[in-house]
Amino acid sequence: MLLLSLAQAPTSSAPVTDQETAVRRFVDAFNARDIDAMLAAADDGIEWASVDGPKVTIETSGKGALRDSMQKYFAQCPSCKSSLEWTKASGSRVAARERAGWTSASGPRAQTSLSVYEFRAGKIARVYYFPVERD
Repeated sequence: MLLLSLAQAPTSSAPVTDQETAVRRFVDAFNARDIDAMLAAADDGIEWASVDGPKVTIETSGKGALRDSMQKYFAQCPSCKSSLEWTKASGSRVAARERAGWTSASGPRAQTSLSVYEFRAGKIARVYYFPVERD
């Protein structure tokens, strides 16, 4: 469900916004399996949404649901890591291209996805994930 990894420096010369920095720290916390740090960056009502064509599915709603989801996710995929190939801030949102990597029984695997982080009062209020593109 969740696609995240080691944050990389942005490739453009545009200054990095506070929101982009917050997204990078969130991904760093994901990679460190630091659920408390992830939740500290999140709004109380945080929602995770998967976008597939015209369909938007809310995967989790609220910090408690995010905690439960992350605990299960980390138990199922201990090798999963994520990186941000790029970020771009626009108003209350940050768009990112995320690369997820993990080790399967057949060896290393990776996929990328577009994500959009929406902020409210300085906290991540909603994350949209678009369909993955496998490498």
